[in-house]
Amino acid sequence: MKRSVSIIGCGFVADLYMASLKTFPDVAVACAFDRDPVRMAAFCAHWGIAPAADINDLLARTDGIVLNLTNPASHYGVNKACLEAGRHVYCEKPLAMEFAQAQELAALAREKGVMLSSAPCSLLGEAAQMFAKAVRDGVAGDIRLVYVELDDGFIPQAPYQSWTSESGAPWPAGDEFAVGCTLEHAGYYLGWMIGTFGSVRRVVAASAEVLPMKEVTGTPDVSVATLFFESGLVARLTCSIVAPHDHRIRAIGDKGVISVNAAWDNGAKVKFRHRLRLRRRLLESPIAQRIKPGGATHPKVKRRGAASMNFALGPVEMLDAMAENRPCRLSVDLGLHMTEVTLAIQNAGDKGRAQDMSTRCDPIDPMPWAQ
Repeated sequence: MKRSVSIIGCGFVADLYMASLKTFPDVAVACAFDRDPVRMAAFCAHWGIAPAADINDLLARTDGIVLNLTNPASHYGVNKACLEAGRHVYCEKPLAMEFAQAQELAALAREKGVMLSSAPCSLLGEAAQMFAKAVRDGVAGDIRLVYVELDDGFIPQAPYQSWTSESGAPWPAGDEFAVGCTLEHAGYYLGWMIGTFGSVRRVVAASAEVLPMKEVTGTPDVSVATLFFESGLVARLTCSIVAPHDHRIRAIGDKGVISVNAAWDNGAKVKFRHRLRLRRRLLESPIAQRIKPGGATHPKVKRRGAASMNFALGPVEMLDAMAENRPCRLSVDLGLHMTEVTLAIQNAGDKGRAQDMSTRCDPIDPMPWAQ
């Protein structure tokens, strides 16, 4: 018997989810809804999905989980409606545009006894899990510092007007610029770090808008944050749509460096370079050791860029948690903590801000093949 999900929001990212869901034959999409009937019709016709008449119709036909893939400004309202109906919800990032709204949603999910999870789910993928395993196994010794880059290039000059999804949806430039690269992208590596090292205790950050030629202005397009974790770890995270494309994470330890070069590729190589002395110099070895999983992993989506992520890992983890009657790795505490950290970075402004976090969560349990 197939397990089911339903989709609210049939735009650009919904096609990425559909391509990912196709890698799990035991998961079916019960129905989909979008407030734009033309867009909904195109999406449903392309993927062979039944359209819902409205949100209430979709909720009535849902016995699995609801994927909230609407534009970010709609996340809070849609999440709240689904939770009030007693449905499990997996939401694209962020949970809400304001932290108080995210807190309200988390409280509502707990009250209703349902799961509420937030994207991104890449921390469940092969690269993130092998990164975390290398840390746990002490491959690089004690980790002292983590450097993270999430720079996407000079996006206003990119040909994004021609970017369309598989079913013909345009890349949502207005939403992307209005929400900003920090809320859109910081979560990819925040998830890795929080899932591996646990809670962030304090955020010291600054953010600014340096690209006035965007279609929508008024939101930071670069941010730099220093993250102080409860564990004692310190990390530096940089996010922009200005600097040349760079998606590296480097965990620097007593014995060397664990690194990954592609945040959006679940199958990216995880490498370790040990530290050595060469005459009077100290450097990392030019020969890297690859860290590989010992067993079968999740299926990969073989495409480039963001589409090389398997967006279905999060929803499937929720379905597995339901079937196995266990807590979901992508807990409401994780989603709320990531939202608070991300908003603290986004809203820091050009004067900078130090902010102690009011939420916390523990590292996630590793996937069975990464233990």
